[in-house]
Amino acid sequence: MTKEPATSENVSAEQPPQASVPPGAGNGSLAQRVLRTTLLPAAAIVLALLVGAIFIIASSPLVDGELNPMLPLTAYWALVSGSLGSLNGIINTLAQATPLVLAGLAVGIGFKAGLFNIGAQGQFLMGALATAAVGVSVAGLSPFIAIPIAIAAGMAAGMAYGFIPGFLKAYTGAHEVVTTIMLNFVAIQLVAYIVSGPLRGAEASFAKTDTIVSAALPILIGRNGHLGVLFAALAVPAIAWLLFRSTLGFEIRTVGANPDAARYAGMHPRALIILTMSIAGLLAGLAGSIEILGQIRHMPAAYATSVGFDAIAVALLGRAHPVGILFAGLLFGAMRAGAGLMQIQAGIPVQMINVLQAVILFFLAADLIVRAIFRLRADGGSVSELQTVTRSYGEQVAK
Repeated sequence: MTKEPATSENVSAEQPPQASVPPGAGNGSLAQRVLRTTLLPAAAIVLALLVGAIFIIASSPLVDGELNPMLPLTAYWALVSGSLGSLNGIINTLAQATPLVLAGLAVGIGFKAGLFNIGAQGQFLMGALATAAVGVSVAGLSPFIAIPIAIAAGMAAGMAYGFIPGFLKAYTGAHEVVTTIMLNFVAIQLVAYIVSGPLRGAEASFAKTDTIVSAALPILIGRNGHLGVLFAALAVPAIAWLLFRSTLGFEIRTVGANPDAARYAGMHPRALIILTMSIAGLLAGLAGSIEILGQIRHMPAAYATSVGFDAIAVALLGRAHPVGILFAGLLFGAMRAGAGLMQIQAGIPVQMINVLQAVILFFLAADLIVRAIFRLRADGGSVSELQTVTRSYGEQVAK
């Protein structure tokens, strides 16, 4: 029997969809890949500090009465001194970074699956609310029982809140950017309603829950070095192992790179989308639990926090890698910890930290500008997680 010669038509028809190669995979040594991965975030930070310096110099007449080109150095030195210049500053940095790292992991794991989890804020709030409700109700129990129950409640609430957009994405095609943004507002109003009503403390002078006593996280060192810091330290290697050493992590990354290839290989993209968003919600809910039990120890009705939104910048700055998210969270935590001393010594309002974070995020999104300024090459044609989810969102809108 004569064998039919291979043609472009029958060869292409037999080939499965090709998954995109993960960024940096197989391109050079480990040191080279790390260098390529960190160059862009480092350049974005440098540019953000320069832009911040311009703002500080421009506003220096309001602080010193005259133009002071040296004011940025004073402000940035105070920022470093307040966050790393003493043991108490380092502890405050770790405490501030803890919820940012956990919520950043919630956003980062979504990126790996090609999902843009804007709902970390809502998942954080629902986890905090459930933790506060349980933490108040278990008053009188041993901390060895009360703390695990309260944390488990927060994780379960966050996981359930992450399940909703995951299910809608998988079975209705509703884009997670839209659903998670709407669920953020739902969470804000739910917190206000429940804390102002059923959970309002009997002795409270304003709308908040009773103080959490039995389930409060113990202080290990200093004034703010609570047990919750260890949760973030353990979550980073746990998520790194999940993503890069487990079968589930491989399937999550495959779905993020190419859902069609994942389906051809026998994977179940719908189930993986739901599971990934649920895990993301669990991490964000854990961040809310740690913040309530370790820092605030009650739940106010008007809980003003930007942890969930800052987590997006943390995940982008960390390039959606758990180790990168850890360092990005520490950077943002250090900024928060040193902001007070910067205001005292340099007269620069603490809101400058929000400006710096926003500018960093801007340069990360406009990476072509950063590459042009520093003459950085693109990563060998690889596609970043941000580009993946942006492309996915554009395709969804086009439909």
